[in-house]
Amino acid sequence: MSYSPQYPDPVPSPDAIVDVLVAAGVRYVFGLSGGHTGKIFGALEKRQDAIQTVLVREESLGAIMAETVGRMTGVPGVLLGQGPWILGNGMVGTIEARLSSSPLLLMTDFTDTPPFSLHAPYQSGTGEYGGWDARAAFRGVAKEVFSADEPNPAVIATQLALKHALTGQPGPVAVIYGARALSGMAGGDALPRIYPAPPFVARAEPAVPPMDKALQALTKAKRPLVIAGNGVRLGGAEQALEAFANAWGAVVVTSPAGKGVFNEASPLSAGTIGAYGNPTAHRALGQADLVLAVGTKLSASDTVGADPALVDPSRQVIVQIDIEPRNLSWTLPVDHTLAGDAGTILQQLALAVPDERESGNWFSTTAPRAVAYPKSTQPGAMHAPEIISALQAHLPPDTIFTCDAGENRIFMMHYFQARGTGRFSQPAGAGPMGYAIPSAVAQKLLNPQTTVVAFAGDGGFSMTMNGLMTAIEAQAPIIAVVMNNHALGWSQHSRGPFATSFEEFDYAAIARGMGCGGRKVTGAVGLVEALAEAQEAVAATGRPFVIDVETSMDFSFASLSFANTRHLE
Repeated sequence: MSYSPQYPDPVPSPDAIVDVLVAAGVRYVFGLSGGHTGKIFGALEKRQDAIQTVLVREESLGAIMAETVGRMTGVPGVLLGQGPWILGNGMVGTIEARLSSSPLLLMTDFTDTPPFSLHAPYQSGTGEYGGWDARAAFRGVAKEVFSADEPNPAVIATQLALKHALTGQPGPVAVIYGARALSGMAGGDALPRIYPAPPFVARAEPAVPPMDKALQALTKAKRPLVIAGNGVRLGGAEQALEAFANAWGAVVVTSPAGKGVFNEASPLSAGTIGAYGNPTAHRALGQADLVLAVGTKLSASDTVGADPALVDPSRQVIVQIDIEPRNLSWTLPVDHTLAGDAGTILQQLALAVPDERESGNWFSTTAPRAVAYPKSTQPGAMHAPEIISALQAHLPPDTIFTCDAGENRIFMMHYFQARGTGRFSQPAGAGPMGYAIPSAVAQKLLNPQTTVVAFAGDGGFSMTMNGLMTAIEAQAPIIAVVMNNHALGWSQHSRGPFATSFEEFDYAAIARGMGCGGRKVTGAVGLVEALAEAQEAVAATGRPFVIDVETSMDFSFASLSFANTRHLE
């Protein structure tokens, strides 16, 4: 196949940059116009047929929305805006994308003022004395950084940024444009020439590694178990994982970041491992004779400090699948490493199961998975597990849930049962507060016909409740459930009330002031009624609905901590 230059006649460089996004399959751009990036917004206005541009009220919201889109679809979400604020405010989603390996494209500018860069012009990020250094700053958090000062390199930099966001282990990549790059014409006779984007941005098919030794180990195993991580989601390998588990009779546990990649209602699921996982998952992992780690780095937080009662290379065979070779045998010695695409490898392993192998479940997953909780002593207040139980009982089975950092996420790790796949997102990489609302908005854009619920504490909700404005404007009617205990629950349970307590606020009333629906509830009956009201309201009005639930502080996340293996005795 031969390739001719894409633009024999010059076109405005912002138009050519947006053409790259369209060719790469980008569907959403989130951002806030500033600096020189308004020119790209102008080009996006012409391509509303292909890309939905979502105006956010603050860059951190757009970063989380873009990170969620990248995580759930495998196509980079895009955050667009002015350099200082994409760096400063946008870092919430960017660091989460870096640590969760979500493909994310940051499109920003130097806010430079040619030819005065040497004389400290206002906001300049070109790195000269008196300004700030955008390249160096973004390198601290992005997987790669590309920059361009002329039109043709600006288009090529966008192509390369998308390529690097997806190649190997995905992650956030920044492309920084200079003023001249966005104000000139691209194409024509200028060098370097611009060629069509697909060959640059296409994700290369990784080779299938030799699997003979891993297959021999699987065949000998009597108690095989899979630890499924976030890489299963990123690789779109959920169906392949299910096929493998069924074929080999392998029990499946997920890492905290991997929660939601395997149906936890399956008889082969033992739940979630980690410091706030559940004892059933830990018992299964501890009893396995072969552990297949898929798309997980086997980090200390996932393996409870590499506790040998859970994973022990001296008594268990370990097989690891990862797209990034550097993650193989990184934290623990691995017997058989398989570098490549998780879906492809799992499919091949599923097809290679010996005919004589029995595929029954070797581990009983019928024992209670969750720690029992006492009845709340606060009148009208509910415990978080009661709230989670009501959500699962009174919302549609295909509801998509997002959650925040803090105690709400810990309780979700332990008590929430992920039914099906693709229905749960959380900030498991960096753990930023304020994640639930913007992530839910992104999920609703991706799944407009599905009920989407943001489950947050009052601390996280109040950080990004202005995301409800974006939800209205983007026609993404989510339901937000606020676990309102008037505190930073994690911090208060850790060290006491000083600098962890909030005044009493009615978040439902605040939501109504924004034009959303809202209801303040106490007790289980009120919550069930509010859930029914919320579903009717979002369907009828197309606007979000906030349920502010009075939540007890007398049940702590510390009750769930498995920082030792006492629960295996």
